[in-house]
Amino acid sequence: MFIIAGLGNPTLQYEGTRHNVGFDVIDALADKYNISVDYRKNRAFIGKGMIEGQKVILAKPQTYMNLSGESVRGLVDYYKIDEEEELLVIYDDVSLDVGQLRIRKKGSAGGHNGIKSIIGNLGTDIFPRIKVGVGEKPKQYDLADYVLGHFSKAEREIMEEGYQRAVHAVETILSGGMDLAMNEYNRKVKPKEA
Repeated sequence: MFIIAGLGNPTLQYEGTRHNVGFDVIDALADKYNISVDYRKNRAFIGKGMIEGQKVILAKPQTYMNLSGESVRGLVDYYKIDEEEELLVIYDDVSLDVGQLRIRKKGSAGGHNGIKSIIGNLGTDIFPRIKVGVGEKPKQYDLADYVLGHFSKAEREIMEEGYQRAVHAVETILSGGMDLAMNEYNRKVKPKEA
């Protein structure tokens, strides 16, 4: 069984912001596989279903980003999964272009407070993750203001494609493993001509 946790902030105020792309990918998976993510457990909304023949729990922690690890830890413990093999965390990354993906088996938080919280609560940085690019912060912006801001119309269109690629990446991880997914999705995607 896999727990697929998308990171974000609860409440309508944060819907559609750069920091909530993890929630958006979970929503895309839930829509495609007809999984209702509306059951409350361990300070998260979760939904159970099947993707690529694997039992999955889709999770959207409701602790706010900086405490994501408390919810994720509770789910890992409750469902007795091996976080190094059966946890997949999806979150935003300001070091990647809008809509680009980067899949990793482990790594530091890289300044991401949600990941810092998960590493702190799990006591390890070895867990699979999919980073979804939200674009680099303009120089004059405060990082918090930037990640809590919304995408432009053009960026939103690119992000929709990014979410679909993230869904396919999840499917590839579940059916073929991390190495296959990394080979396929860690390449830079050329944006479509306008």
